[in-house]
Amino acid sequence: MAWIDQHCHLPSGEAGHEQVIEARAARVSRMVTVGCHLEQSRQMIAVAREYDGVWATAGLHPHDAKQGIEGIEALLAEPEVVAVGEAGLDFHYDHSPREVQADVFAAQVEMANRLDMALVIHTREAWEETFEILDREGVPSRTVFHCFTGGTGEGAECRRRGGLLSFSGIITFPSGGDLRAAAVECPLDQLLVETDSPYLAPVPHRGKKNQPAFVPFVGAAVAEAKGISVGEVEQATWATAASFYGLDELG
Repeated sequence: MAWIDQHCHLPSGEAGHEQVIEARAARVSRMVTVGCHLEQSRQMIAVAREYDGVWATAGLHPHDAKQGIEGIEALLAEPEVVAVGEAGLDFHYDHSPREVQADVFAAQVEMANRLDMALVIHTREAWEETFEILDREGVPSRTVFHCFTGGTGEGAECRRRGGLLSFSGIITFPSGGDLRAAAVECPLDQLLVETDSPYLAPVPHRGKKNQPAFVPFVGAAVAEAKGISVGEVEQATWATAASFYGLDELG
């Protein structure tokens, strides 16, 4: 068994090559590298084509919603693409108008449902609005709330809708008490681990550029919070991520 970094943003070129090598040395043997807009989604697909055990997503992040959704659906047909997203709402920064964010998010939920694809959600300071759109459009059968930043209440609402919670390096921070509480309440088969690299490097690498090789630190923090072994988290998150994205069928 090994680890899957279910959400990262791998760079292209030599930097990406080095990160993949270091990840494999850390027993992170599978990675999903995530697109946030049309051009980056194309880049992630190109990166995924370079490496065994790396897959991509294609989507429009709420920050980039004002760019428009055109071109995203065509990328979803590429064989390296395993999910729609990341998509959602971000009312913390409001880099795109909220009504545009909502329209673009709803369009991507519709795509995931119609194409029977996994959906990767980014939500920040917009839980109520996120749930409203999901309830209206229909929650895709495979939905993950990436870099989960809620507490036990938000976690319960996500799970009630069939969503998985994905924990990032924030769970290792001193300020991550609410996340640790949410992890305790989340059944082991309904959670995933990620780096969201190059952001949010976990303790003890806080302040450094994050990379997939650091995902075991996230898994260790989940294990500590839940009072179980790291091996249990490793085995469970591997199986859940592989099933969620259909990775075993893809090779």
